[in-house]
Amino acid sequence: MKLSVVFTVLLVGVMTSSLLPTCEAQGWEVVAAAVAEKIAGLWVDDHMTFLGHTCQYSVNPKIKKLQLYFKGRMWCPGWTSIRGEAETRSRSGVVTKTTQDFVRKAFESGIVTEEQARAWLNNK
Repeated sequence: MKLSVVFTVLLVGVMTSSLLPTCEAQGWEVVAAAVAEKIAGLWVDDHMTFLGHTCQYSVNPKIKKLQLYFKGRMWCPGWTSIRGEAETRSRSGVVTKTTQDFVRKAFESGIVTEEQARAWLNNK
């Protein structure tokens, strides 16, 4: 996690804590845990099987012009050096766009045929 993101989260936490009315410690702990869970959920590192190959993908949030964007990357170690990449404002849509970019690049390089891609889509 970037230092600027951690600093921003801590700064927002300190600023909002002074705005909240004093209450039981248990109430603040619940709010803090919920906020931390939401923030941690913005980052994703996972894998999928694509045409019999294990591929990795990651999603990372970034602030651009004071708006939240998500940058996605997909790669298949041991199969190809091609990397799919996309950036969107949609956390759920970035994986789709990243996969589309990977498939387009793989198709253009000749390692994936249209028939293989269609067969993979029909089995999903």
